Amino acid sequence: IKEYLIYKMYNLFTDKSFRVRLVNITYEDSKKKKQTSNQYAFFIENIDALAKRNKCKELNNVKVSMESTNREHMTMIALFQYMIGNTDWSVMNNHNVKEIISKKDSASRPFVVPYDFDYSGLVNAEYAIPSEALGIEKVTDRIYRGYTRTPEEIKNALKLFQEKKDSVYMLINNCDILENSNKKEMVNYLDKFYDIINNKNQVEFIFIRNAVTQ
Repeated sequence: IKEYLIYKMYNLFTDKSFRVRLVNITYEDSKKKKQTSNQYAFFIENIDALAKRNKCKELNNVKVSMESTNREHMTMIALFQYMIGNTDWSVMNNHNVKEIISKKDSASRPFVVPYDFDYSGLVNAEYAIPSEALGIEKVTDRIYRGYTRTPEEIKNALKLFQEKKDSVYMLINNCDILENSNKKEMVNYLDKFYDIINNKNQVEFIFIRNAVTQ
């Protein structure tokens, strides 16, 4: 349910995002050896459908660097991944991301579409373990994986996060099937992100001085 909510959050930031539909599935053992059970899950939109409604097409079997994608969009993605505490993605390695490109302008830069957020700190799944190469101990430890941007670019990008804050929190608080304790955990985790972006020194230190340079 937490991961489902992250998809819904990301939908608030851009139409170039996977739509999801929550379902309640009944599992029955055809051999009648196990008891019938119910569990929540979600369906995720097909990449072709996502691309079509954005007047794009999927970029297949092509490795692109993060800096070769749409710059403004990529900045927003890196900040979103930092907000939810997700490090389990890579543009160059096509790991947990898809790329789409305009049908009308094939020379334009592609857009990155992230997915698979279960290893994020906001979900904090019991099985989630960060890569040793990142130097963090647990998935709830945030690390910014975006490339260097100017202070003005970061400032403009963070405006969107301020504008969407109430809507993001509303998604969590209005989710009737999520336990109150989980709602509180998610809100507290996001509160820490908003504390950071409201602090000029923290913004400069994390998103500018310590951003990826190559």
